[in-house]
Amino acid sequence: MYGIEQLTLQQRLVISYILIILLPSILISMYIFRGLTGNTIQELQKNNEYALEIEQVSIHNNMETMKRAAERARIEPHVYDYLDQPNELSVEDLIDLDRINLYNIVRIQYNNPSIELIRIFMSNPATNEMYPVLYHESRIQKDPWHKTVMEADQQDVWVFSRSTREILQSRLKGEEVISPRISLYREMQYPKGSHVGISEVDMLLTNFFPNTFNALQDDHSQLVIFDRKGSIYRNSANSFFDRSGLTDAMVMQQLASIEPTKISKGSFEFKVAGAPFLGVYSYIEPLDIYMLKVSSLLPVYEGINKTRNQIILANFILIAILTLSTYYLNSFILKKLHVLTDSMKKVRQGDFGFDINIRGGGEVGDLAHHFRKMLRKINELIADAVNKQAAAKGAELATLKNQIDSHFLYNTLENIKMMAEINDQRDISDALTSLGSMMRYNMRWTSEYVRLKDELSHISNYINIANIRFDNKMKLITDIPADAMNQELLKMSLQPVVENSVKHGLRDRDLNIVIRAELDSDLMLISVTDDGAGMSSEQVYELNSRITRREGVSGDWSGQGGSHPGQGSGIGLVNVHSRIQLFFGKEYGLHVESELGSYTRITIRIPHLILSGGLS
Repeated sequence: MYGIEQLTLQQRLVISYILIILLPSILISMYIFRGLTGNTIQELQKNNEYALEIEQVSIHNNMETMKRAAERARIEPHVYDYLDQPNELSVEDLIDLDRINLYNIVRIQYNNPSIELIRIFMSNPATNEMYPVLYHESRIQKDPWHKTVMEADQQDVWVFSRSTREILQSRLKGEEVISPRISLYREMQYPKGSHVGISEVDMLLTNFFPNTFNALQDDHSQLVIFDRKGSIYRNSANSFFDRSGLTDAMVMQQLASIEPTKISKGSFEFKVAGAPFLGVYSYIEPLDIYMLKVSSLLPVYEGINKTRNQIILANFILIAILTLSTYYLNSFILKKLHVLTDSMKKVRQGDFGFDINIRGGGEVGDLAHHFRKMLRKINELIADAVNKQAAAKGAELATLKNQIDSHFLYNTLENIKMMAEINDQRDISDALTSLGSMMRYNMRWTSEYVRLKDELSHISNYINIANIRFDNKMKLITDIPADAMNQELLKMSLQPVVENSVKHGLRDRDLNIVIRAELDSDLMLISVTDDGAGMSSEQVYELNSRITRREGVSGDWSGQGGSHPGQGSGIGLVNVHSRIQLFFGKEYGLHVESELGSYTRITIRIPHLILSGGLS
């Protein structure tokens, strides 16, 4: 909400147009066109199912044609007598057989142009082969379908083949002729139970599947046939598969989950290289094959997407027109508001000596009226502030005249130090040096922030002076990484903590004060640990609570049971904690840990900042 309030009226109106016009239009278009896409795909599916039904009708008609041809070839009684004849017939009988009976079989083929051939394979070796109908069964006993036909017991056996082996060795030397076809085989028994031969009726696949191998198919689909062996038969002259990047293996893989269940018909969608396709299939049980029509869905999606994009483009153009119209209308309607905005910019730049030339009523007129009154009030306050500042400067000058010159104190300490050195009083000289450094550090308060190494130097001077009083019982140990010496911290934030250790931790033995610094992610943790008197857990809890609540404490406020409870210098742990939170944030500050008779550790938590470079 805050981000919207920062926008101009023009920008808000454009966003309103987008939310009110463009987004609903896009969502409605997507919803409508998604439904339209589904309906178009369903329509395409129905058309493909209709095409399969038409092809299925043609297939059943061709199957009936082949069955009738096989039956008419079998009902010739003289043919059965010949197949069962144990002895060779006379020449006259053979001529009659060829002229009458076999001619009738050949005429069946001539009367049905779609039938490629009709043959009978005889099991009786005593019979003579008579071209083009009668052949010895020994010629086809090694063919893979022979065993299936014998096991079928006079049932129809349908066999697909891509090529035909010429059974007459004198013709084409037994070479295969590439002509995909379907063959109907049926065992012949005479009398019933006595095998006498096998009948064969062949039809080319181009005739058996007229629509599948029809050259006049649309460019975005193709009919294919799958047999029980996984072989695919399709019109190779149709370039749909090549143009679409499809292969027989890809399509066969899509049918792999359907084939074992022998589902009669259905459909599925799949993608190849991101291109969508629709497959509609139908299972023909007598042939144990699938008919599949594969159609590309790209034309469907492209046509619908084109219409959708045109509608969206029209919406964008409409919004652009509305935006331009709004821009020019705003320039006219909001002219006074722009004058008021320019006046506010002048005020921001410090110019208060002007008047707004806007009169009249309305919202903008009311704003201009109150703005003029605000300008008058600001001018009055500025004049008031100037008078007060002049009076304050005069008082400050008077106060400075009464102050003692700090350089006088520094020079005096230097003179006393030189006198101590002349008299070989080295301890006094060193103490004066430390005292002078402490005075300079305390009195030269040019900034709230110092470097960690400056604060450590000040603490070292403090310990040196304190050791004079306590007979060198204190030892300062620092464990500070070199890259932490420029860490930014508040001035006089460590000295009260060390002073607390000296006052309340010193006992009848030496006191070690250890200062450590370590980096934890983007935090700097500075700890001051002494091995002094320590505190009980109740005292630690009370002290941490007081620090958190920022309650000032007098007397032995630290809770440590030392022998020097005295008063602090006025800058205690509570004040240090408050200053840290004031300058760095509520998530920073002090925390106390202690164990009675063992140690006390105060940890300062501040952000990792380098005084000379900001964030590390």
